[in-house]
Amino acid sequence: MNNFQFPISNFQKKRGFALLIAVIFMSVMLTFGLALGSLAYKQQVLASSAVESQYAFYVADAALECALYADQQQNLFVFPTDGDPHAVPPMTCGGSAPISTAELLYVPGTRWVVTERFSLDSGRRCADVTIYKPALGAGITYLFSQGYDVSCATVASPAGARFVSRGIKAHY
Repeated sequence: MNNFQFPISNFQKKRGFALLIAVIFMSVMLTFGLALGSLAYKQQVLASSAVESQYAFYVADAALECALYADQQQNLFVFPTDGDPHAVPPMTCGGSAPISTAELLYVPGTRWVVTERFSLDSGRRCADVTIYKPALGAGITYLFSQGYDVSCATVASPAGARFVSRGIKAHY
């Protein structure tokens, strides 16, 4: 018996090397692609939340302007001088009446706190306005407005809904 072996050529030794280089290159390209995809997704979510934040701020600003007008021009939130608060004044905003009005607190001779909820932007957005009205000549009036980028029905019963709210205040 003859134990003759064929010599292995250089070509046969390098066949696996090309496959190894191709697998490493594809792994690097796949990693790069996944990283870019993740970054693009995060940027899209961030941009979307910025737009929703703007909607919430604009609604809060509109409701605050309505409250300022109602208090300073229409005198709707005059502190009750007879010791008994009259009916909570129905403020209108953008032609719509509040969907809920509540007197939060009345302390005779001290302050009156009223909150109202408005459905704005054809019912697509919601805003809460709270007015802290002191007794005549007894202090500073505070107005707080909280705007939401969703309808008032969603704010009232969120059921896991995600939404953005922004608030602003004024005092005089």
